[in-house]
Amino acid sequence: MPASYAYLGPEGTFTEVALRTLPETATRELVPYVSVQSALDAVRAGEAEAAFVPIENSVEGGITTTLDELVAGEPLTIYREVLLSITFALLVRPGTKLTDIKTVSAHPAAQPQVRNWLRTHLPDATWESAASNADAARLVQEGRYDAAFAGEFAAARYGLEALETGIHDAENAQTRFVLVGRPARPAAPTGADKTSVVLWQRDDHPGTLRDLLGEFASRGINLMLLQSRPTGAGIGNYCFCIDAEGHISDRRMAQALMGLKRICLQVRFLGSYPRADITPAEARPTLPGTSDEEFMAAADWVARCQDGRF
Repeated sequence: MPASYAYLGPEGTFTEVALRTLPETATRELVPYVSVQSALDAVRAGEAEAAFVPIENSVEGGITTTLDELVAGEPLTIYREVLLSITFALLVRPGTKLTDIKTVSAHPAAQPQVRNWLRTHLPDATWESAASNADAARLVQEGRYDAAFAGEFAAARYGLEALETGIHDAENAQTRFVLVGRPARPAAPTGADKTSVVLWQRDDHPGTLRDLLGEFASRGINLMLLQSRPTGAGIGNYCFCIDAEGHISDRRMAQALMGLKRICLQVRFLGSYPRADITPAEARPTLPGTSDEEFMAAADWVARCQDGRF
């Protein structure tokens, strides 16, 4: 397996900045790819050890391109996550004035984060989506568009200047990125972990979603992300992407996943990995009756009852 990480390129993306916060990148070749799909396919094909891609932002929620790629195709596993605070700069060719801008470009996930700014400052500008924010900057450099919303750090890379900086509609906006590799044993639990799964319901009937969520709720497991995605099998056919607090080695999580495996048409395990937002000391305490010790005591009691030792 090559010692390389694929990431959503080209050079100068927020994805690259977030990736470089991981210590292990000092010993890896970082290879930009033109799309989330191509970065993940590089891992599936054995061309890269892992891929680093955006999966969620605090303004619009889950990034559907990444979620759909993890839902479909050969299974992959999430091993790490990184949170990055996001503000945009308006990058233009030198000499461009605000009144000169008729077209702007960025990744589709950026548009909800700058929509109000754009409406106020460039109400007549036409939005054109790009494969990434850095790719939008490259297209501005080539003269395809007048301006790009990207990280200020990308200006020098593409010979542009930042006409405006600190652009954001929501304070403290963040994007979550994940390191994805081929399936293998999850890392040991840290005490502040997250488990990601995709669930397909057997059929559509009243209470289906309640039944799925009940497997978590009855064991005191808090959900951090719940997003439906179409399966492609027709209108009304959806699967559910879920992030839940805890690790698959926790007895309550393992039992929840076993319960889901019984009642779902399909369950895809996407990984258990350390959370980026808290430390183990900050983790939410388990609810009464949901600790590993209490699950073990309950299992022992059932075994004694079966043996007539109650």
